[in-house]
Amino acid sequence: MLAVPEPAVEEPAQVAAAAAPDVHRPAAPVRAPQPAPQAAVPIDEPADSAGDGGAPSLEQYGLAAGQVISEKNASQFTELLVPGIDWGVRYGWRLELVDYKPIKMPKRFREATEKHAGQVRLGPGALTVENYVAGLPFPRVDANDPDAAAKVMWNFYYNGFLTDDKVMSGVDTYSGSVGPHEPIRTERHLLTDVYRRLNYNGRLYVDPKPEMPNPEGVRYKESLHPILEPFDLKGVGATFYRYLDPGRQDDNWLYLPQLRRVRRLSTAQRSDALFGQDVDSDSFAGYNGHIGWMSYRLLGERTILATMHARNFPPKWQNPEDWLYEDVWEPRRVWVIEATPKMSQYAYGKRVLYVDQEAWVIAISDSYDRAGQLWKTAVNMYTAKREAIPGDARVQYEDEMLFFNADIYYDVQLQHATATANPRFAGTEKGYFINVGARMGVTEDYFTVAHMIEKGG
Repeated sequence: MLAVPEPAVEEPAQVAAAAAPDVHRPAAPVRAPQPAPQAAVPIDEPADSAGDGGAPSLEQYGLAAGQVISEKNASQFTELLVPGIDWGVRYGWRLELVDYKPIKMPKRFREATEKHAGQVRLGPGALTVENYVAGLPFPRVDANDPDAAAKVMWNFYYNGFLTDDKVMSGVDTYSGSVGPHEPIRTERHLLTDVYRRLNYNGRLYVDPKPEMPNPEGVRYKESLHPILEPFDLKGVGATFYRYLDPGRQDDNWLYLPQLRRVRRLSTAQRSDALFGQDVDSDSFAGYNGHIGWMSYRLLGERTILATMHARNFPPKWQNPEDWLYEDVWEPRRVWVIEATPKMSQYAYGKRVLYVDQEAWVIAISDSYDRAGQLWKTAVNMYTAKREAIPGDARVQYEDEMLFFNADIYYDVQLQHATATANPRFAGTEKGYFINVGARMGVTEDYFTVAHMIEKGG
């Protein structure tokens, strides 16, 4: 028998009724007729080095490259540490500092932004973006704009480093209890064969572009399967469909091969922890829900420490705190966004998201319980390069692209952590690629329940 709690099962009609967020469908169709071309929107490139044009610098905080922030000196630099990172440092995280480096838009993404951004508007209630074709929807965000928080989140949703598709193999995860300055006491180890994602709109690299034939209004499909280890979960897989319309629920399927059953999961379960881990479906990459499912408030702008130019790929782990990655941290300007769920049954009271102002990805996410206490933190480790895995020349990118090296999720209340390497080993057969299409297996027929069952055995 499969050693995993059986998910709640509801018929499709019940799923929509029980789990629908408090959103209203836009009066107009999600995909509105394209307006007349607008004037090009000029895009400002980020400064080339720290201190230029307002770029963050370590010197501003009495720091220099090569220094290490640890439990011994962290109290002097709390201005740079978000609450979840401060907790991690007290448990043994050592943050080696490097100078700021800019992250620039890929050329095609920049051109699409300049061409199309002038026509993009927020839909009613900021639940959708209207007239979106490709590129960054809102390249110029004004902190005084009452819709600034929503625009930041839509920029995150359509950032320039995952426009078409993604392949990530050998996803390796450990979960267990943790203590200060101690290794993880592993309770669960998961090794998954391949994660794939296929975007249906905003496409720039692989035909058809900018949108695939899309009568169902799909935003993207993603699949993670099959699980290779441990034995009791071998063959388990998950497939998800996300739609452009925020009023339409995700389609979520979980295949349990030992039961020979496919279970449909409700959207309400997306904030539930998976397989004894500390991560839920909505917490991947900082926030993985639909933008329309949350209410947003801009808390401000600030400089924090984050890993955006990691040196180690695959990630290197600290000793003895082997659930915390060992790499470099740099000062980054971020938007600080408070996200409050519209679903009453959602597990978290709110999330505080730290969105990088150049890359438009979430560097760190702190999630709070209904009492307003810090509950869980998600930390994302990125690197910028022209190939993901050194020496893997199957795909060379025309610009530096942003790759997702590792992610860590820890529950500060239970002292429990989940650490994930993306991937486990360098040079794996399937590798790590973005915007590659069919040549690396990203085809529509991959994202079907039938394919998930076939691969799971």
